[in-house]
Amino acid sequence: MKRIRIGTTQIVLIALVIVIVIGAILVGTVGRNFFSAGNIRDILTGMSVLGLVAIGQTLVILGASLDLSVIYVISLASLIGATTMNGNAANIPWAVTLTLIVCAAIGLANGLIVTVLNVNGFIATLGMGLILQGVLNTNFQGSAGKVPWEFQLIGATGIGPVPVSTVIMIALAALVWLILDRTRVGAHLFAVGGSPEVSRLSGLRIRRPLVTAHVLSSVFAGLAGLLLASRLGVGSPVVGQQGGYDLLSIAAVVLGGTLLLGGRGSVWGTIGGVAIFAVVDNVMSVLQINPFLKDVVRGVVIVAAVAVYSRRVVVARRARFGPGGSQDRGVDAAAPAPAVPAASTANGGDGS
Repeated sequence: MKRIRIGTTQIVLIALVIVIVIGAILVGTVGRNFFSAGNIRDILTGMSVLGLVAIGQTLVILGASLDLSVIYVISLASLIGATTMNGNAANIPWAVTLTLIVCAAIGLANGLIVTVLNVNGFIATLGMGLILQGVLNTNFQGSAGKVPWEFQLIGATGIGPVPVSTVIMIALAALVWLILDRTRVGAHLFAVGGSPEVSRLSGLRIRRPLVTAHVLSSVFAGLAGLLLASRLGVGSPVVGQQGGYDLLSIAAVVLGGTLLLGGRGSVWGTIGGVAIFAVVDNVMSVLQINPFLKDVVRGVVIVAAVAVYSRRVVVARRARFGPGGSQDRGVDAAAPAPAVPAASTANGGDGS
């Protein structure tokens, strides 16, 4: 009997629905409406910044790397944007362009250190983060610059209950999905993350996709910094560190079903992971639960998710090397092996 294949993205969406249902019940016990326009707006607003960072983090993790410099890139981006705008709406285009160019340069440096110097992504981006922290601490002692009212509208307005910042985040997630699913760069990134040596022997340029992933990761962190500047009205040298977006973004990616070893995952799974965190945080805030317990709940959710994904991988491996040999793929028994194995997961990480 043919088994029904359920991919990791589908698992994340099912988990999100369960979390929403439980959250709605808990919020209802204190006389609040979980689905009110104001509450939905709060949840979506909470998704925006972390969602942007997590989208970029998804790309580097798919390539079997990491980016721990994002929190400092966020802070630097908020400062460059705010100081360049200096309260003048006419400076907005130049400020955004300059900020993203600087962020892209940081990502390029990360990518080259990882690929050319063969430094582990964890160490390379940690070192870059320390450099940026030194620059921030040396040149800025507090908030700086001023964001004009026109740019603040991005972080303060919405279409009905949906914030403009969330619309931008979802649109960019769709763009990244298209890159991963429909372009050669996306297919090569999956392949390199799955097995760099096999990719090299297959004639792929293994450096280019990983460098591109690091550049995009820093650019998305820069966009998150600009969004935070639009909400605060100024740039801050600690806004990224205070949000803890480095570890939270990695957690959201893992929760979304992307393998830390690279090669399998989905940007939509990541958005689902971000949404789960946002719903959990919102419910705990409404219930006025001790904020420190949020980290406990996040940790439990992450461990449970990874345990489920690991179990699926073990079951798939047992089926593959069981009596049916390589043709017996467990939940994927009827699916033929693709030409580029890792690229087939772009549509939701169904192979996890």
